[in-house]
Amino acid sequence: MTIKDLLAKIPYSAELYDALRRSRPRTRYNLDQLKAHLPAAVEQVRSFAEKANNGKRKKIVLFATLHYWVEQAAIIGLTLRGLGYDVTVAYLPYGDWRKEVNAFDLRRQDLYTRRVLAPLKGLVKVVSLLETPKPGLDTAKKHAYSTLGNFPELQQAVETVSAYDAMYTNQEENVDRESGLYRLRVSRNEQAALAALTLLQNQRPETILIPNGTITELGAVYQVARRLGLETVTYEFNDQREQVWIAQNDEVMRQNTDLLWAARGGQALTSEQREKIEALEAARMGGRAFGKSARAWQDLATVGGEKTRADLGLDSRPVVLLATNVLGDSLTLGRNLFAASMAEWITKTVQYFAARTEVQLVVRVHPGERLTHGLSMVDVINAALASQIPAHIHVVKPLEKVNTYDLMEIASLGLVYTTTTGMEMSMNGIPVIACGETHYRKRGFTLDPTSWEEYFGILDNLLTHLPIPRLTDSQIETAWEYAYRFFFEYPIPFPWRLMHFWKDLEIWPLSRVLSAEGRAEFGKAFDYLAGEQLRW
Repeated sequence: MTIKDLLAKIPYSAELYDALRRSRPRTRYNLDQLKAHLPAAVEQVRSFAEKANNGKRKKIVLFATLHYWVEQAAIIGLTLRGLGYDVTVAYLPYGDWRKEVNAFDLRRQDLYTRRVLAPLKGLVKVVSLLETPKPGLDTAKKHAYSTLGNFPELQQAVETVSAYDAMYTNQEENVDRESGLYRLRVSRNEQAALAALTLLQNQRPETILIPNGTITELGAVYQVARRLGLETVTYEFNDQREQVWIAQNDEVMRQNTDLLWAARGGQALTSEQREKIEALEAARMGGRAFGKSARAWQDLATVGGEKTRADLGLDSRPVVLLATNVLGDSLTLGRNLFAASMAEWITKTVQYFAARTEVQLVVRVHPGERLTHGLSMVDVINAALASQIPAHIHVVKPLEKVNTYDLMEIASLGLVYTTTTGMEMSMNGIPVIACGETHYRKRGFTLDPTSWEEYFGILDNLLTHLPIPRLTDSQIETAWEYAYRFFFEYPIPFPWRLMHFWKDLEIWPLSRVLSAEGRAEFGKAFDYLAGEQLRW
């Protein structure tokens, strides 16, 4: 037991220590940027809030954990208050979702957070979920709720969130439920869920606003809000500046575009829209950034399909291109349909193709794996084929300098789990079998099996009747239209990202965001975050 563990057992020791030091704990938990910016932000909002006092007054609880989400939550909550909403920022003062924090430091982080958020007083209410009692009808009963055992459906949901946390952290799909990480995540997520139950039952807000909503305590609180029947909004950011993804009563990382497609799908692209999506696709293909993003989607420009065919030693047989995702990416969590995992799908697929010598299978392992530490799909393939990879199966490893679009040029069929590469192959006329729950399934341009039997039946039929027919002109056009809707209409204009947040705040301070100019640009996004119905 450490000195801090001993101190944590002494009542008010953390408060006394903090009162003497009045400094940030020497941990990863850091709100110093917010401390520097918040007083000015409050003054910028005050006049707008006074004018809006007779306005919307809709009751919103905004929850955040981890210091960077807490910082942004304070600014977003303040902005919503300036727009006339009644806002409570609820938080948990964690600096790391992967590691234990002793009770003494956690208490100090909480006290530090309260000091930093103090300027919000009178405008935005602040609640620490560390201080929220467990749910119960009276004080005596509250002690019975030390776990979620009294809420079995919620307990199961929290365990699922905790499994996602382990997958996300370890970048693996198999979860060791005896591991320290999993037990830590269950413990923290249970505590967050219990505290959220009390808060949300007591306050009954009209909207609960949560970033991400899939992993960590963010996911646990989302599950509580949905089971209480509350209007729940989740949000996340893509690679572009001044954009946000927003979902209502859904996890935003599932990228559910059903309502967008129902409202906008089937409308032919204008010439301007077509030029815009073609420019984006050209940039992605050529390894160039696009718009307000610094991200390049390829490491090198295209060299042409035939040169790539020669470089890889491929012959004239048809090419089937399997494009993988990165394991543990939040875009793959909970996306399994008939396969238990992406690794299982890849395993059974390469084993199937080992006997199909009439075609060549090229597996494009996601280049993002170079930045990960989890299980590589290269290892999955080697295990599936006992390291005896047939000559007609080619694995393009993460570090290989191969442009994926050159592979598309020579592909006759695409196989994907959830990667957007599948959508782009469809845009180029290539039939695609979508095997995970991706947002572009069932939009009219992919083959969408729901069982192993259906999946292998589709493959048998296509490979028995070579050459594989390309998509129709109508299907190709639908793919282009859908891509436009997804890339340019699904994201909503928004002033700040999580990354480079303080630089964005310099460009769009709250006074500018709340001005007529800012409301014209971003007003809809804030109303949607507050629970006003999304209108596509």
